[in-house]
Amino acid sequence: MNRIRVVSAAAAESGRKLLIPYVVAGDPNLDTTLRLMHKLVEEGADIIELGIPFSDPSSDGPVIQLGVERSLAVGTTLTAVLDLVTQFRARDAKTPIVLMGYLNPVEIMGYEQFVERASLAGVDGVLIVDLPPNEATEFKTLLDSREIDTIFLVAPTTTDKRAAQIAASCSGYLYYVSLKGVTGAALLDTASVRQNIEKLRRLTDLPIVIGFGIKDAESARSMGELADGVIIGSALVERVAKLSPANEISEEQLAEVTTVIATAREALDCL
Repeated sequence: MNRIRVVSAAAAESGRKLLIPYVVAGDPNLDTTLRLMHKLVEEGADIIELGIPFSDPSSDGPVIQLGVERSLAVGTTLTAVLDLVTQFRARDAKTPIVLMGYLNPVEIMGYEQFVERASLAGVDGVLIVDLPPNEATEFKTLLDSREIDTIFLVAPTTTDKRAAQIAASCSGYLYYVSLKGVTGAALLDTASVRQNIEKLRRLTDLPIVIGFGIKDAESARSMGELADGVIIGSALVERVAKLSPANEISEEQLAEVTTVIATAREALDCL
C-alpha cells in the first residue's frame, strides 16, 4: 500500500490541501517526537516529514540546525529514527511518513540495509537533500522495489530542463522550494512562485507542495492557493526548542507547539 498516493488521491478528490509538518527526530528527545507526531495528526497533518539528524545540515537555517544539534546531543541515530517510525506505526497505520535528511547517514548504513529497514518500519517516502536525481539511480531502484517514494526538490533557480528531469525521477510529491536561501527565511515573491508552479504543472501529475518560509496561517493560505499543499518546518521546530528534554512535557505544552499546524489547517480548509 502506497500511503502517500492514497492520502494525496483522497485530498485531491475532496479538494483538501495537503498539510505536511516537518520535525527533527529526537528533538528534544525521541519519546517527545513520538508524542508530537501523533499530536500533529490530531491537528490535521496529512503527511509527516521526519528529519534525520546530521551534523552538517547545509540547506537548513539556524532554527533547524539548532534542532539537529539538540537531537544529536541526546544520541539520536538513523537506527533510532527508524525505530521511532516502527513505534509510530503501532498506533497509526495510515499517516504517511517521509524521512528527510542528508546522504551520509544512509551511506554509512548502506543503501540496501537502509531500504530494508525503512520498509519494515513503515516509511513511505525518502527525501535526501544532497542526492541529485542523476546520482540516485541505484538508491531509487531499491526504494521503488519496496514501494517507497523518492522525493526531490525543485528550486526557483532550477532550469526548465533540469526541472523536467527532476519531475520525471520523482514520486510521491514534488517539493518546490519557495525561495532562494535556507529553511526559515522570509517568504518571497508570490507572483514568481505562481509562475514556477504553473511550469511544474506541465511537467508532472504528482502533487506539488511548497516548503521553506511558510510559518503561519497567512503564509500557509497564500501558498496553499498556488499548490496542492504546504510544508511547515522551522516555525514548528522553533516551538519545539522551548521544550526541555529533562522535564516531563505536558499535553498543554505539546498543544502550544502544534498550534501553528492547527491554525494552518483551518486556513487551508477555507480555500
